Amino acid sequence: MGMNFERKLPIPADIKKMYPVTENIKQIKARRDKEIADVFTGKSDRFILIIGPCSADKPEPVLDYISRLVPLQEKVKDKIIIIPRIYTNKPRTTGEGYKGMIHQPDPNKKEDMLEGIIQVRRLHQMAIEQTGFTCADEMLYPENYRYLSDLLSYVAVGARSVENQQHRLTASGIDVPVGMKNPTSGTLSVMLNSIKAAQSRHTFIYRGWEVTTDGNPLTHAILRGAVNKHDQSLPNYHYEDLSLLYELYCEKNLENMAVIVDANHSNSGKKYLEQIRISKEILHSRRHSDDIKRFVKGLMIESYIEDGNQGTDDSVYGKSITDPCLGWEKSERLVLDIADAL
Repeated sequence: MGMNFERKLPIPADIKKMYPVTENIKQIKARRDKEIADVFTGKSDRFILIIGPCSADKPEPVLDYISRLVPLQEKVKDKIIIIPRIYTNKPRTTGEGYKGMIHQPDPNKKEDMLEGIIQVRRLHQMAIEQTGFTCADEMLYPENYRYLSDLLSYVAVGARSVENQQHRLTASGIDVPVGMKNPTSGTLSVMLNSIKAAQSRHTFIYRGWEVTTDGNPLTHAILRGAVNKHDQSLPNYHYEDLSLLYELYCEKNLENMAVIVDANHSNSGKKYLEQIRISKEILHSRRHSDDIKRFVKGLMIESYIEDGNQGTDDSVYGKSITDPCLGWEKSERLVLDIADAL
């Protein structure tokens, strides 16, 4: 019964000293952060593509996947900014199953949080060193954000976290774009209130400190579909959904109006192949209205080396052990098609 305090973990500052960022990483991140911020502030009309595995499971296939994005980014660089997904924490609805690399650095071995923190930091570092991509991660645990704050170029707050006060306040002190997903119920006001909170200044307790934040003007919406009381998926990526959110956004008077549309999750009903059709429909909607075109800044796509998913025995290299993903060939084709459509 009760909590067993196993060991005191190093604070983020200590982990950062043990695994410091190089001057090269600092320069790459500064350049990437500016390019990405310019999209959200409207200075650039390039399209954001947050793409990669549902969950980062092992460093080797994840880095293999991200390295494949390098020549693809080069082909589409005038139109698209690719931000690879390295999602190292996985929200589990029942608390069961693989919770991500931060818990289990090896999906087949027992949990080891210290090894997890180190592996996650090293993986994000290696991605930048080997590919020049700064990446996105989900902020499932706000107190862990500082372990990666000098490496990430994009942060997502998930559907089950978006109503949480600590997530909102922590997001207000982050200096890169933070995407707030609509909650699983689909209630848009919850997401918009979350953006408002994160764009505001706050004083609060964080990691045992009293901290103040300036507010994050790059906080924005992510539409990921919803689920009704009968557990049926309700997509919210259609033209009418984008128009409604645009109107609600205008009423709220928020900075840097922006939405990223997640083509998987409840938008696809987890039918991963639908991401291709959904992505193309969103681009079609952007062509119909200048407001929607300015408003929809990009897409989220779940993609890995192999189509589909598998159990945590992970016998197939580069195949998701959580939600099913689009395989590499289909993903590459889709990115090129998106660039053509833009």
